[in-house]
Order: sequence, then C-alpha cells, then structure tokens
Amino acid sequence: MQILTPHVYWSQRHGEIYLRVDLSDAKNLEISLQENNTLQFRAQGHGAKGVNEYKFSLEFLEPVRPEIKHKSTQRQVDIKIKKQEDRWWNRLTLQGKKPLFLTPDFDRWLDESDAEMELQAKEKINKISVESRVRKDPYLGLKKGYLFMYNLVQFLGFSWIFVNMTVRLFILGQDSFYDTFHTTADMMYFCQMLAVLEVINPLLGLVKSGFFPAMLQVAGRNVILFVVFGSLEDMQNKPVVFFVFYLWSTIEIFRYPFYMLACISTEWKLLTWLRYNLWIPLYPLGGVAEAVAVIQSLPIFDETRLFSLPLPALLGHSLSFSYTLRVYLVLMFLGLFTNCRHLYKQRRRRYRTRKPKVQ
Repeated sequence: MQILTPHVYWSQRHGEIYLRVDLSDAKNLEISLQENNTLQFRAQGHGAKGVNEYKFSLEFLEPVRPEIKHKSTQRQVDIKIKKQEDRWWNRLTLQGKKPLFLTPDFDRWLDESDAEMELQAKEKINKISVESRVRKDPYLGLKKGYLFMYNLVQFLGFSWIFVNMTVRLFILGQDSFYDTFHTTADMMYFCQMLAVLEVINPLLGLVKSGFFPAMLQVAGRNVILFVVFGSLEDMQNKPVVFFVFYLWSTIEIFRYPFYMLACISTEWKLLTWLRYNLWIPLYPLGGVAEAVAVIQSLPIFDETRLFSLPLPALLGHSLSFSYTLRVYLVLMFLGLFTNCRHLYKQRRRRYRTRKPKVQ
C-alpha cells in the first residue's frame, strides 16, 4: 500500500496544541513523541487518496509534554498535546517553512489576544466555582439555624395569640374585647421581650435589615405593652387592647414565616406577596390603635400620678407622665412614617421591573 500524508489542521492555546487529522475510520493508530521533540503519526484509514496508510511527523517549536491524548472518530483523529510551558508560539514547527500538509484549523483558531481573554474567562469561572464550594463563613449553618428557630418561636407565639383571640371573638362576640389582656398578655410579654433580639441581630451582622427601623418598632410596641397596658389596670379592660393585639399578631403571623423560609432558601409566592403588601393597611391601622390607647391612658396617668416626675416646691408638686406620652405620640407617628417608608423601599426593590431599552 502506498504511504501518504493526510491533511492536518492545527490550532493552539497558551498551554495546549490541537491537531485534527483528516482521516476517517482510522485503524492501527500509532502516535508517539520522539526524543527530538518530534511527533510521529501512522494509521490506516480513508483520507484524500482513499483507503491507504497515512503518516506524518512534526518537530515542534518548543518542548511539549510526553502525555498525548487522542480520540478517533468516523470522520477524523483529534490529538491534544500539552506544552511544557504555558506560552504563545509564533508557529508550530521548528523549521521555518510550514509543511504542505499542515493548515490552520480556523474552526478553533484564536489569535493571542483572544486566547488570553478566553484563558482569563476560564480562570474567573474556576475561581467562582472554587469559592462557591468553599464555605466563607464557618458559622453560617449555626447562624441560619438560630434565625430559623427564632422566627419559628415567634411565629408560634403570635399564632397562638391570633387563634386564641379569633376563637374567643366567634364564641363570645364583643365580650371578648374586655378580657383580651388577661387571656393573652403572658404570651404577648414573652414575644415582645424576645423581639429585642431583632434589634441585636443587625448589630451582630446576623441579618441585613436596618437597626433603626427594628429599634423603632420594638421600642414603640414595648412602650404600649409594658407602660400603657401593663402598668395601668384601668387600661387592661378596654376594647382598644383587643385591636392592638389583633393587628400586631396579624402582621407577625405572615412576617415571621417569610423570614423562616428565607433561612432555608425557600419561597412561597403567596406568603411573599402578603409580606410585602399586607403592611399597607395594617401598619397605619396599628398606629391608629396605639395612638388611641395612649390618648385613653393620659387622664389615668394624670389621676394616678404614676411615673410622675417630682419637681421643686416653687414649680409644683410633680410633672405628670402624660406630658411625656404627648411627646411620645408625635414621635410615634414619625416612627410609623419611617417604618412605612422603609417597608415601601423593600417592596419597591422586590417588585421593581426593568424598563425596556429605547432603541
């Protein structure tokens, strides 16, 4: 059989050489690297001159590694050779004149700048892949577990309050308004004392939410619960307690499960919608209910002189705590406005849509 030379197409990257031998149904394939850095190829197959034995040799411009990978298909033989050093070659062979059977593989051809960009892109992808596999924060699981449990406990607490008040409302009707505090105050005390952690968590970097909005909400609710309701027995039997507690619990039975599911990277679309929309009617209503509670407590503080500030004899006996609550009323509505603006920004970020580009 006549020995012929096949068509060979080549391309390169900084660290590799690719050869594509135009030889289909190759058999008896022999590929080796000689000591003089020369690649020897021999095989039988169907090439440009029909079925024959084909061979060629290439002495590379610079040293290559002895490990040679190849793959034979029905159409061609693909050869992959690693360079000894990752650098760009000006040509493939040591001899200046290119062999007649050797042609650039334009399907895979890149110039040096394009190959450099491809290499940088691969390095960036590999870096991202490695970083994604390596846990940056060794305590991330512990933090998520703590936040999940906190939100779960708060959800269960406020759910108990909500269900208890709802059932009593259906059974007793308006009569349930007057003993709300005595039936649910203990659980509300527990939940609101635990809510102090919502002020601490942003300071510790456990959550990304702002410290100031959390502090305003927790402090405002605790003033109503512990000072207005908790210290005045006359306030504990008023219907306003029912409305304040019911609005608080309605908000929280949707807020806490939303954050709880976020800890395990899970989303329920209906719950997400409620989280970002339910505050629009409930927060203003809650603010109005809290304001009514404060206004109703003013004459009681004037009469009982509870928490009054002693004054010198020339100025009078004492300064009623009701004046402090009047100032608090103003601050409460400023805080309500701040919280609503914060929630509005969160909602806008969540549901913002990209404007189409003008062509």
